[in-house]
Amino acid sequence: MNGKGRLGEFLQTRRSQLQPEDLGIPGYGERRRVPGLRREELASLAGVSVSYYTRLEQGQSLNASPQVLDAIARALRLEEAERLHLHDLARSSATATGTGRGRRAAPERVTEATGQLLEALAHVPAIVTGRRSDVLAWNRLGHALFAGHLDPGAPDRPADRPNMARLVFLDAHTRDLYADWPAKARAVVGNLRLVAGRHPDDTALHALVGELSSKSADFASMWSDHRVTACAVATYEMRHPLVGPLTVIQQTLSQGQGQGPDQGQNIVVATTEADSTARTTLALLDQVTPQHDPARQGNPGRLPLT
Repeated sequence: MNGKGRLGEFLQTRRSQLQPEDLGIPGYGERRRVPGLRREELASLAGVSVSYYTRLEQGQSLNASPQVLDAIARALRLEEAERLHLHDLARSSATATGTGRGRRAAPERVTEATGQLLEALAHVPAIVTGRRSDVLAWNRLGHALFAGHLDPGAPDRPADRPNMARLVFLDAHTRDLYADWPAKARAVVGNLRLVAGRHPDDTALHALVGELSSKSADFASMWSDHRVTACAVATYEMRHPLVGPLTVIQQTLSQGQGQGPDQGQNIVVATTEADSTARTTLALLDQVTPQHDPARQGNPGRLPLT
């Protein structure tokens, strides 16, 4: 689906999720043929003509102004991350060529500076993920907490790198790791939606979405919902198979936003409250987790991790 189609699908889906009575629109007891708002109702709320809004949904109106997009976002009651996503979709729609040809992104690698930061976080679970949620690196505790059942050296081999979205939806160990798995799953899907809006020509990302949609009914359902999430901080109750339950705060620290080798990468760290049972449990995990082989070398361009 090209940029025009993605914009229209997003608008149609979000419009269908709004109930007229929630917006003070009288229904007069009428029976509606489709769920949610009609196009003319949303156009009226946004202060644009019905014909213009219809053309926008159909991908026939390009270069919508930021002011119009913001008015539509307010009418749809979008949150900030969703408003920015709408702007991203509109930009990709305006530049869509209709050829359907995507670009192959440059290989992702962890910079030396990021490797040093990961080393400094030796006693805090931390992983580095690429923009498609591939695990590019992890420290010892990050591996132990999030994917202790996998080979600790997997991120060093691009062909074998774990992908956090695949793990959440297709891996039984990871699914059992989260007490509220649906909340974690929705966060993963919402983040992928954001990335897809920012990088509409990323063929590898589209392939990942297609794979997950075909293999997981849960993913397909959540993806079709068009929810967008910028989840920088979230609290999760985890059920670790070695040390038992613990509550962690997962914080996502965005790295490069320019054109460097770390563009779109994130460092995900898991912290616990001071003097909490979870802090003690995490310390126990640190004690029972074996040290990685110090002779094992990482990818070129980053330091070996402890």
